Amino acid sequence: MLNYIIRRLVSLIPVIIGVSILAFSLMHLVPGDPAKSILGEKATEAQLELLREELHLNDPLIVQYGRFMGNIAQGDLGTSIKSKEAVIVEIGGKLPATIELTLFAMTIAIVVGVLAGVIAAVKQYSWFDNISMTGALFGVSMPIFWLGLMMIWLFSVELNWLPPSGRLSNDIEMTAYTNLYLLDSLLTLNFTAFADVFMHLLMPGLALATIPMAIIARMTRSSMLEVMKQDYIRTANAKGLASKLVIFQHALKNASLPVLTVIGLQFGFLLGGAVLTETIFSWPGVGRYVVDAILARDYPVVQTTILIVAIIFVLVNLLTDILYKYFDPRIKLD
Repeated sequence: MLNYIIRRLVSLIPVIIGVSILAFSLMHLVPGDPAKSILGEKATEAQLELLREELHLNDPLIVQYGRFMGNIAQGDLGTSIKSKEAVIVEIGGKLPATIELTLFAMTIAIVVGVLAGVIAAVKQYSWFDNISMTGALFGVSMPIFWLGLMMIWLFSVELNWLPPSGRLSNDIEMTAYTNLYLLDSLLTLNFTAFADVFMHLLMPGLALATIPMAIIARMTRSSMLEVMKQDYIRTANAKGLASKLVIFQHALKNASLPVLTVIGLQFGFLLGGAVLTETIFSWPGVGRYVVDAILARDYPVVQTTILIVAIIFVLVNLLTDILYKYFDPRIKLD
């Protein structure tokens, strides 16, 4: 197990190099001038040229890339061109918001998706099966930006039930230890803040959970149908075991590996920054941070964030592979 983990971590090196080349190349292919984005349209050519020299934007691309990778090797992830702050500090302030939103959305997606998939498989071709799978099809197909806007219009504008944006109301005070607001409010027993944070999380969390919930439901149903045809399930039923025990203890556990793969992939994608969801709901996370950086042509922010997202994605996949061993001890991690 340890050797497998070490090999997977070593494999991060070529991944980082490949992602860094891709991110660096794409940012320099995008039209626009970072100096003009910072100084504005009214800046003189002399001022623009001075800033380009200061930021080393006139250097050959290979020199800029070498400097970028050299800084990373020394633990320096760069400084934002726009804010002049260390990128790692800014990402550290944004990442907890994305983590909290992702965990909230994935909790909804896993609980609802797995239960819907199991019930649909057990009651194949029933009205529940037809409705849930049709709903899953709509969930996969529905554009997040449209769903988010409709939710804001209905629950915030028309019904005034939920706040349209942000993580916390301005009039709520809360001590933040981890910057995971739900956790911090529970640690400090601030239930007023907990309720406010939950209300802010509800709409973006539901919008973000839509696609993974639909995918998990469909995968769970498909995997369960295949497992329930196996001989050991028929034997368990023939022995008179309770149906719930057969379904959840025998069938679901053996059908969990494909579902676990989907959960790991979706979790990695969402942790990478739910760009549309965070932008629509003004959620101060990594996704919105990257969008603002792209618009401002802030090279160090975009390149460093993409690298961190790639590392997170690989680590989530590694954790998923390790969990395989728990669900199926026959699997050998070589």
